[in-house]
Amino acid sequence: MSTQVPALLDGLVDDAAVFPPGSATLPDALAAHRQHRTAWYYDLVGPLLIPASTITRGELSGLVDPGEGLVVGVIGDTGIESLPFALSSLAPHSVTARQVEVAVAKRGEDPLPGLADLLRVTATMRGLEAVYAELPLTFGLMGALDALAAARADGVPIAAKFRTGGLAAELFPTPTELAAVICACRDRNLPFKLTAGLHEAVRHLDPATGFTHHGYANVLAATLAAAEGDGVQAVAELLTVADPRPLLERTSGRLDAPRPLWVGFGSCSILEPLTDLIRLGLVNGGHDA
Repeated sequence: MSTQVPALLDGLVDDAAVFPPGSATLPDALAAHRQHRTAWYYDLVGPLLIPASTITRGELSGLVDPGEGLVVGVIGDTGIESLPFALSSLAPHSVTARQVEVAVAKRGEDPLPGLADLLRVTATMRGLEAVYAELPLTFGLMGALDALAAARADGVPIAAKFRTGGLAAELFPTPTELAAVICACRDRNLPFKLTAGLHEAVRHLDPATGFTHHGYANVLAATLAAAEGDGVQAVAELLTVADPRPLLERTSGRLDAPRPLWVGFGSCSILEPLTDLIRLGLVNGGHDA
């Protein structure tokens, strides 16, 4: 039986193999990404995410065949102003950047000045499908979302990005906080991406750290609920549950429709989320040999 990833899950998982906790070497990450892009589940996989610092240090040299058409996402680990140089450094390697992602503020900082800088720099970067402004879930968030929505209305391909985990408890938003952000993006018709902490499909406690992680199946169900008009409380309830059944009730009947609002997330493993999605029945694991 031939299996395709359903439209609801198209491009859900960007390949973040070089980032922690996987921290693959760039040659290993490239080799694995090529396998993902030719596998039966390739529709699930987004671009390979590469730090801007890796690009500007010339680490792609000799690793990419000019004819292979490698598509990447650039993570602005060296800041907003360095993004154009990182993109220009891809050209000698025949690599195309689909998106860039960069933090515009630290927690507690006003995100508007950094967002203004990113919008200015974005005007100089051509050919990108998306620019993701990572916003802290603290001071000034709603004003920043308003600014992003206004820029999109003017034709700028910019969207939001939020952190849903990390090495400290405060980096994990509560279900209510994340639900409020999802609904705020819904109200502004603003796409968003998530990063960090989404290691399993369903909400769970990591016994090694004591942190409770959001599940990507929870986020998917919650986003569908928000897109259908549910309020913050109902959306938060879906983010809270550790039982996959209510999540599947929200998602199983919508597999053939495109995913609203939530662009997806990066994972240092592609096979782990794929395995979880197969176990939940959202992806059919059978495929042609």
